[in-house]
Amino acid sequence: APEEPHTWCLQVLPFVADLLLTQEFKLLLFDTFTSGPKAPTVCDKYVFYFAAHGLGFWTDRSAVHEAAAQGRVKQLQQLIEEGAAVNTVAVDSITPLHEACIQGQTQCVRLLLNAGAQVDARNIDGSTPLCDACAAGSIECVRLLLEHGATVNPPLFTFSPLHEACMGGSSECVRLMIDQGAFMEAHDCHYGTPLHVACARQHYDCTKVLLSAGANVNAAKLHETALHHAAKVNNAELVELLVEFGGNVYARDNLNKKPIHYTRPGSPCYLVLEFYENTPLSLQQISRVTVRKTLGTRACDVVTKLGLPNRIIRFLSHMPPPVIEL
Repeated sequence: APEEPHTWCLQVLPFVADLLLTQEFKLLLFDTFTSGPKAPTVCDKYVFYFAAHGLGFWTDRSAVHEAAAQGRVKQLQQLIEEGAAVNTVAVDSITPLHEACIQGQTQCVRLLLNAGAQVDARNIDGSTPLCDACAAGSIECVRLLLEHGATVNPPLFTFSPLHEACMGGSSECVRLMIDQGAFMEAHDCHYGTPLHVACARQHYDCTKVLLSAGANVNAAKLHETALHHAAKVNNAELVELLVEFGGNVYARDNLNKKPIHYTRPGSPCYLVLEFYENTPLSLQQISRVTVRKTLGTRACDVVTKLGLPNRIIRFLSHMPPPVIEL
């Protein structure tokens, strides 16, 4: 037998899925791994949690979890009427409300919330049901959670619902979260701002919604901007959008690299960045960037009240000029 208990636990994990384990043995296995004088680090515990996820720990979910995840509304209603606990948690701290939001089960979300489910419950990685609904792109679930007081802005330096919406690529959820007051400069210590996430995942529509709402195009994560991310994924369309909103093509990250340094010479992305490095923005473009930067998140509302000609308003709002029929 291995000398360390947690080493033994790791060795038996591949066989756990094939065993019909009792709840007591599973918890003993978990406690053995995560405790003791030579217990693993927090990071190791996360690995174990995720390994356990796929190796049988899903069986610890209650009937309420299963009904919520699979959208079995009548069964869920019956369980609630019989007194089943709606806030019961599995090993990973996932509640039935998390499950329903992950799967976009709107009716189940409504039932759980009306039955007293904790709207801001956090699972092992800190995600709330609102985070999960945004990640799934379920706009109806998001609206329900907000109606029940879900927190839009979590503590600093953590992944927010807006980050999740950008990760999942739902521009509709991104727009709704911004309308609800989500901090566009919320900074996750690993991923940066929501704009960093949208560009890294190549979600053009989400990126445009953020920029149009006044997100800081040159916000930095370890001196790395969204433009660096767009260059890394070789997305010329994203690069052009970011530059149009004032993205700095000369910005250098902590490795002293500009966005162009992350592109392959001759590629479309390289050629776009090379063009902008060698071609100054027009006075018209500079003026637009300056006006929008000055107005910040108020730009969309204020521009329409400046008494300017419609054509200029559309230009400042990054809207295409009106089509003139001949």
